Amino acid sequence: MRRRDLLTLLGGAALAWPRALRAQQKAMPVVGYLSSASPLTYPPAYVAAFRQGLGETGYVEGNNVTIEYRWAEDHYDRLPGLAEELVRRKMDVIATTGGIVSALAAKAATSAIPIVFAMGDDPVAAGVVTSFARPGGNITGVSFFAIELGAKLFEFATELVADTRRLGCWRTQSGPPTRLCAKR
Repeated sequence: MRRRDLLTLLGGAALAWPRALRAQQKAMPVVGYLSSASPLTYPPAYVAAFRQGLGETGYVEGNNVTIEYRWAEDHYDRLPGLAEELVRRKMDVIATTGGIVSALAAKAATSAIPIVFAMGDDPVAAGVVTSFARPGGNITGVSFFAIELGAKLFEFATELVADTRRLGCWRTQSGPPTRLCAKR
């Protein structure tokens, strides 16, 4: 082999090597965000908290992760189609918000893509997961039991003030109850 042939061979390999390495790198992960709500009425703080949580684990939207949002805008019948669209686009994970309906739509659309939910209801009673200890399948998440806790809050308040005839609760649009009052 002549020296010129050897240099040409090595130079070509050196130029091709970075391209081969780039071709082997995994593409940026894509998170599907499925919500039954509307982006206009959904509290912006919730989406900001979602992004912050991703950021705390090292994922920054637009930097090293892509988030594709799908909003049903309170038209629950649109959720199955939106969930199927996310599945067709091959998300790495689907995050659902907006209650049981979003989680059930995602669960019906895929048994392979991981699904993470956040809801205020009981996911076991709703059939979203098998049990709290072992959710089963490709779905897991967190429940705030807001409905059950809200009912308990009113029950507790009526026990504190036994002869209560009216009970009211003020709340902010994007937060927990701010004041509870009883009227005798």
